[in-house]
Amino acid sequence: MTQGNQAVAQQLFKAFQDHEPIPFISKIVELSEPEAYATQDLLIEQLKDAQNVEVAGYKVSMTSAATQSIANTHEPAYGTILSNKVFKHESEIAVSDLFDPLIEPEIMFILTADLPQDPSAEEVLDSVRIAPGIEVPDARYQDWFPNFTLGDLLADNTATGLIVVGEEVAPLSYDKFAEIQLSLSFNGEEIETGDSTEVLGNPVKSVQWLAKKLADHGKQLKAGQVISSGTFISPIPVKKGTYEASYTDVGSVKVTFK
Repeated sequence: MTQGNQAVAQQLFKAFQDHEPIPFISKIVELSEPEAYATQDLLIEQLKDAQNVEVAGYKVSMTSAATQSIANTHEPAYGTILSNKVFKHESEIAVSDLFDPLIEPEIMFILTADLPQDPSAEEVLDSVRIAPGIEVPDARYQDWFPNFTLGDLLADNTATGLIVVGEEVAPLSYDKFAEIQLSLSFNGEEIETGDSTEVLGNPVKSVQWLAKKLADHGKQLKAGQVISSGTFISPIPVKKGTYEASYTDVGSVKVTFK
């Protein structure tokens, strides 16, 4: 761990604490992928201590070629979800508590058992429940989307804001996971549609990727953790009002921003 990693993590932690966005880290230093993930780990430890929270799970970002191209990368990325950033269906959230949030409809995987480091699709399906979900990416940078570098993104916990998790249901078959259709509404009117093939072709693959990537970093997916598996649509800016994400064969989830 370098002093540079520690300095960057401290800047981002201060942005969290002060609720004041900062310029991109890449304007000062270019972080490699390993350096940026190491910085994320430092930031998470500071946030855990300051907020008295634990790791609740992970989000998977950039699960389509289009989103990967923004950061000039060829694979997804992960961020760490803390326990105070998990909200239930029909939660009300103050926009003023966030920085510059987006909406991403995503399927949530809730682990019922620890996953091995390189799980098969069958092992994933045998170890999860699922739920309709909405991820709310949020970054500590000024004018962050879509202007970040990969180093910027990873260091800032991959723009992890919060997740909204609906009612848990049994997992679908592997093939059915590739056929989920989404309707996203705002204040009762449909504004976007999408499908699960945008998530690495199948959201189960997202969980498999995450397990392997975490293993590379000496981590493991554990029972009780939640995984926000990747967006069905291009991210859209949050407005005040009520969003509902409805998924075929999975269910619906609502969140209101005030």
